[in-house]
Amino acid sequence: MASLVADDNGSLALPTSTHLYRFHWIHTPLLLTGKADEAFSSTIRVVGSVPGDFPISVWVTAADCGMCQPVARSLLVLPITEFLVGNLVVTQNTSLPWPSSYLTKTVLKVSFLLHDPSNFFKNASFLYSWDFGDGTQMVTRDGTVYYNYSIIGSFTVKVKVVAGWEQVMPDAGKGILQKTGDFSASLKLQETLRGIQVFGPNLIQTFQKMVVTLNFLGSPPLNVCWRLKPECLPLEEGECHPVSVDSTAYNLTHIFRDPGDYCFSIQAENVISKTHQYHKIQVWPSSIQPAVFAFPCATLITMMLAFIMYMTLRNAAHQKDMVENPEPPTGVRCCCQMCCGPFLLETQSEYLEVVRENHGLLPPLYKSVKTYTV
Repeated sequence: MASLVADDNGSLALPTSTHLYRFHWIHTPLLLTGKADEAFSSTIRVVGSVPGDFPISVWVTAADCGMCQPVARSLLVLPITEFLVGNLVVTQNTSLPWPSSYLTKTVLKVSFLLHDPSNFFKNASFLYSWDFGDGTQMVTRDGTVYYNYSIIGSFTVKVKVVAGWEQVMPDAGKGILQKTGDFSASLKLQETLRGIQVFGPNLIQTFQKMVVTLNFLGSPPLNVCWRLKPECLPLEEGECHPVSVDSTAYNLTHIFRDPGDYCFSIQAENVISKTHQYHKIQVWPSSIQPAVFAFPCATLITMMLAFIMYMTLRNAAHQKDMVENPEPPTGVRCCCQMCCGPFLLETQSEYLEVVRENHGLLPPLYKSVKTYTV
C-alpha cells in the first residue's frame, strides 16, 4: 500500500478534490491479483511463485498527465519465503527498563503471531514445538504458552511451527499440504537484589591496605555506592557517587590514616530492587597492637604469681627446718671443718686427724630413728 503525504517543508499542498493523482506500480515478476485506488493512496495484492527478495516501486503523477514528472516516488523490497511468516512476542506483568529483560520466578507469556493478511491459513491446523533454552521442551497445539524461569541468565526461546491443511489436488483427490517455520526470541532473566555478603577484616593497622570483597545476591548490572562513617547509618541522598558493576562480585580497597572505629555503609541496586549492608572495622595505630599490650601484661602477672609461690614455699620450708633442727645441721659443721679446717689448724698432723674423723663409713642397712626432747 502506498500513501501520498505532504512534504515536511510544506511546499506540497494536497488538494481537497479526489482522483487528481495516479499511482504507477512496478512489481514484476510477482503476479498481480488485485488493486484498489483511493484519493491519496493505492493498494495492490501480489503473489510470488518462488522464494526470494523482490523490489516493488511506485510513483505518483497527475491524473491527466501520465508522462509528466512524478510528484513522489518510493521503493521497497518484499521478501517472499516458502516457510511460515510470524514472530514471537514475550510479555510479563512486571516491566523492566532494559530491552528483553524479565524477572525470574515470574510467569512469562510467550505467543507466536502468524502473519497471514490474506487468511491463507484460515483452515489450517497448527502444531508448536517449544524449546525454552534451559533444557525444558514441550509440544502444544496452542500458539501461546506460559513459562517460569527459576534462574538468572540469558536464554533463547525457540519454536518450530507446522501448519497443515487439506487441499484438492488435480488428478489426485484430496491431499495434505504443510508449511513450517522456525522462530526464536532472546530473553535476559534478572533477579531481585536480596542482599550483600561482605568478606573482609574487622581489625587492621593504619596505613595498611585493606581489601573488602562484596558478593551481591542478585543479577547485574548494579549501581554500587559505599562510604565510611563513624556509625552504621544508612546513606543519604548524594552522600557518595555510584559505581557501575557488571558482575555479582566487587572488591573495594581503602587505606586508613587515623585510628578509630569505622563502619562501611554499602548500598547497591539493580533495575529491580536495592539493598544495603554494613561492615564494622577497628583501626589501630601501626606501632601498637592489642597483642603488644596483652603479652607484657600476661608475662608480668605470671612472674608475680611465680614470685609469690616461691616466697610462700620458702617461708614454709624455713619454719619446718627451725622446728625439726634446733641445732645447726651436721653437714654445715662438716663442711666448715673440711673447707675451713686447713686454715684453722696449725699443724699437718692435726689436719690429717680431722680428715680421718670426717671420712664416712659404709652407710647402715637401716635408717636410725631420730628422737627429739622438748
